[in-house]
Amino acid sequence: FAAKLVRREVVRAGLVDILGFTGDTNIQGEQVKKLDLFANDKIINAIGQHGRFAIMGSEENDGIIIPPKNETGSYALLFDPLDGSSNIDVNVSVGTIFSIYKLKGDDPGKASLNDCLQHGYEQVAAGYVIYGSSVVMVYTTGHGVHGFTYDPTIGEFLLSHENIVTPKSGKYYSINEGSYAQFNEGTKKYLDYIKEEDPATGRPYSTRYIGSLVADFHRNLLTGGIFVYPPTITHPNGKLRLMYEANPLAFICEQAGGRATNGKERILDLKPSELHQRTPLYIGSEEDVMIAEEFEQGKR
Repeated sequence: FAAKLVRREVVRAGLVDILGFTGDTNIQGEQVKKLDLFANDKIINAIGQHGRFAIMGSEENDGIIIPPKNETGSYALLFDPLDGSSNIDVNVSVGTIFSIYKLKGDDPGKASLNDCLQHGYEQVAAGYVIYGSSVVMVYTTGHGVHGFTYDPTIGEFLLSHENIVTPKSGKYYSINEGSYAQFNEGTKKYLDYIKEEDPATGRPYSTRYIGSLVADFHRNLLTGGIFVYPPTITHPNGKLRLMYEANPLAFICEQAGGRATNGKERILDLKPSELHQRTPLYIGSEEDVMIAEEFEQGKR
């Protein structure tokens, strides 16, 4: 239901006063867009009313969120209300990413931050909704990955992509090469490698970079390829959020047969220490990610 509300505003964004900034800055140090705030509020209000979640965390909120009916909830919800929202003014695809965990304790009324700070492999469900030329929801509960496309004529999501399996390798790479001077030597060597001419290994790869993580990931999930957001000089610990972006997408990717790491460790094995923790991310087709890891670790 929340996704339907967000979708309605996204497609009407140019017609109503919901583009641009609110004038506020979020916990990430980023300017808050009006549509970010709308999506965040709608998700919190819609999800918080049905009593299944005892605690929530959002990329847009400093701390944890305790919904009104938390005493009956058994789960924790972590979400990015509108990934890629910086592109909304120019009609580029954006999306909502979410992650669900079972509470550690048996008393929902005592849910705490620790219930949110679980390993990625402890997720019980994860997914995203991408608002593009069509609205597609992709999710997993640990038993494969399935995609549903929204049919506006009946107002429902219909199964359109059953048992998604990502190719073992692809020919596309997604990275912001404008930050090349900020990359470490491993990342630079990897980029040089995938641009070399070698028909036997399918090189050179082609660049496909939208600048909206959920859109870049979705394309590579279906066609094969790799998305890279490496550490940089200014962001040595990476820039993407572990709990709201990396973990849910890593869970989906692995369930589809792909791979996701921070260049050295499996994303789902990382133990979070804070709600807004950041991480580098190498995610996509298994063989492509393994090669990127070898460069990052100095093995090539």
